Amino acid sequence: MLLAIDQGTTGTSCLVFDLEGELVGRAYREFEQHFPRPGWVEHDAAEIWEVTHAVAGEALDDAGAEPGELEAVGITNQRETVVCWDPQTGEPLHRALVWQDRRTAARCQELKDAGHEDSIRAKTGLVLDPYFSATKVEWLLRNVDGLAERARDGRAVFGTVDSWVIFNLCGEHVTDATNASRTLLLDIESGEWDAELLDLFGVPERSLPRVVPSCGELARTRADALHGHEVPVAGVAGDQQAALFGQRCFEPGLGKNTYGTGSFVLLNAGTGKPEPGEGLLATVGWQIGRSTTYALEAAIFVTGAAVQWLRDQLGVIEVASDTEALAESLESNDGVYFVPALTGLGSPHWDPYARGTIVGLTRGSSKAHLARATLEAMAYQTVDAVRAMERTGSEPLQELRADGGASVNRWLMQFQADVLGVPVVTPAVPETTSFGAAMLAGVGASLLTLDGVAGMVSEQARFEPRMGEDERATLLEGWGRALERSRGWAFE
Repeated sequence: MLLAIDQGTTGTSCLVFDLEGELVGRAYREFEQHFPRPGWVEHDAAEIWEVTHAVAGEALDDAGAEPGELEAVGITNQRETVVCWDPQTGEPLHRALVWQDRRTAARCQELKDAGHEDSIRAKTGLVLDPYFSATKVEWLLRNVDGLAERARDGRAVFGTVDSWVIFNLCGEHVTDATNASRTLLLDIESGEWDAELLDLFGVPERSLPRVVPSCGELARTRADALHGHEVPVAGVAGDQQAALFGQRCFEPGLGKNTYGTGSFVLLNAGTGKPEPGEGLLATVGWQIGRSTTYALEAAIFVTGAAVQWLRDQLGVIEVASDTEALAESLESNDGVYFVPALTGLGSPHWDPYARGTIVGLTRGSSKAHLARATLEAMAYQTVDAVRAMERTGSEPLQELRADGGASVNRWLMQFQADVLGVPVVTPAVPETTSFGAAMLAGVGASLLTLDGVAGMVSEQARFEPRMGEDERATLLEGWGRALERSRGWAFE
């Protein structure tokens, strides 16, 4: 059996798979979110570990796994969140600063104004934004009494959530290449912490974890930390990279979209570091041995959240699944478009001043038009992200592998295939993030091969494009016109 620990932003899921990829046990538990000030988001790292430890035991019990039957552990996690702890006692020295935390926005702007963004982007593939880890570490060093001295002396260490979980499981301070690539401190070409970036943010290298590949025997669990199981931690990846692996996007040109509150589009960019292109991020997809696979990434802020808005703010629908029948009830969108820029626009536009916009309404417009326009917007935003990736010179997208809550909406999946012009495939195992972590662990423990994972039954449904070029072009032109009307609407 393989245990996948999926440590997320609001809770921890643990799933147990057999070596055929079948799910045989699972458990889940939430933990508390802390909001000490507007824009600040924190977690209690000790609670994260307590919940993770308990849920792992419950999942192993659900699978009936006796000591000796568990072969390896895979870990996937919320990315960019920073934990700080005493390496001798294991006690957290401050609450974890969560990826959603915006307290360092002014510092990021200061660094941009000083001209640092281009060099940072060239090394890390990322943009200067409080989303990433470096300015969070810097904030802790500057604002927690005595922490900077402790970090210099080796009495305080930092890590993303994967490293915190591994420390508690195994007593070692390591992180994998995918999580390290989200910190703004890693040169993603050399795979090493960058001395100039460490100096810029004031982070002592000795306080950071050792960077290891995404699979292999990365550490070994202590029996007392994992309910009697002493096994290798053999696979680790940040959540979106784990989903890319779980969707078996092993070749350049294969990509996935996770349709959640927002959406994350990742495209396998091969083994050479890609130029991220305007509005995109370049990141480590996974590292196996000395071979690094890179990915291009687009973060779309509002997709499923727009459906929630229809339900909770407008009362247009009772449940999210109502949108499918409403969209199907119309022969076309009748020129109605909804740009769901409810929190600005993310990749590839990055316009914080855009606002939600509905255009094309007439007296004949109904709630069906709003529902359909909301689903169409998910697909159009995905097209924008994919086209931006293709403009970088990457391999053209062969097919889009879809997961997340909205991937069960068959109307949306067909429309996505139509406007992209490539097949859309939904997976047989919907928990692609946990599945990816488990399969990485299976490969890392030499229990599985990449070819074996690629050959596992993967498709639940396949949606082939059936829309003509003229209709596709007309729809995308209308979306582009609507998008322009949403841009720059708000001003500070």
